[in-house]
Amino acid sequence: MLKEFKQFIAQGNVLDLAIGVVIGAAFGKITTSLVNDIIMPPIGLLLAGVDFKDAKWVLKAADEAAKTPEVAITYGAFIQVLLEFVIIAWVLFLVVKGANRAGLTAKKADEKA
Repeated sequence: MLKEFKQFIAQGNVLDLAIGVVIGAAFGKITTSLVNDIIMPPIGLLLAGVDFKDAKWVLKAADEAAKTPEVAITYGAFIQVLLEFVIIAWVLFLVVKGANRAGLTAKKADEKA
């Protein structure tokens, strides 16, 4: 069983996947910083200085006397996460498109040779 596990780990696909996961995690942090630190501050400035991630629709205000918390839909945080997703999806689309184009170019070069 240990021998089979070593063969499984030694396969290129598993190593490629592991590298992809690590790079993906790092790219996610970069995208989060891009959205939070570069894109959203100007949008907040356009919204009269409001931090966009704090934008919310309050359904019920907090009642300190009854010790009940505020009930709100935090749409600003959702929009930030959605924007991060769109950026990541776009970059992945471009990477896959570039990889496919490079693969097609390599095939054409092989066919000519």
